Amino acid sequence: MEKTEKMENRLEKQFGFLRELDQEKQIGRQTYLADGSRFENDAEHAWHMAVMALFLSEYSNEKIDLLKTISMILLHDVVEIDAGDTYAYDEEAKKTQKERELRAAERIFGLLPEDQEKKIRALWDEFEAWETPEAKFAHAMDNVQPLMLNAASDGKTWEEHQIGLDRVLERNGRSKEGSQELWAYAYENFILPSVKNGKLRTE
Repeated sequence: MEKTEKMENRLEKQFGFLRELDQEKQIGRQTYLADGSRFENDAEHAWHMAVMALFLSEYSNEKIDLLKTISMILLHDVVEIDAGDTYAYDEEAKKTQKERELRAAERIFGLLPEDQEKKIRALWDEFEAWETPEAKFAHAMDNVQPLMLNAASDGKTWEEHQIGLDRVLERNGRSKEGSQELWAYAYENFILPSVKNGKLRTE
């Protein structure tokens, strides 16, 4: 097939963006793998959530477009290539998080051809707004996945950072907007056992 200059330019931009995404594999998070051997990275986090959504979407409070939701999940942390990961309980870093991530979104999504830039940026903005059924369920996955891993790794992160139950409930309380059933399950099976074994403080 004969390639036009326009097609070549489009492909260059698309592959430029895709190469940029490789850096997401280097962004460390503060959540341990289930076996507690090391921290997961952003790319692993996104993949894990996407698979979770594939199998757990039946528990969404509302009917969702699954492909849209998974796309949102896969792309929501891309901005951390520039902005870095902001630990959920780092109150100081959270003060500048929005500003850092907005600048990153402009640069990173700006690598794409204009039509795809607009589409992906709109998807990212939708996730951030937390208003649509897809965004709410994507956020539920973003909360439940680390709860699951924290419990599986015997509360290692919570213990190291001395995180209390009140902070976990505050951080994750909106999960029920995406899925009441998954939030109830996470509370009963991930949070309460960690309180009982002393990994989540209640003082």
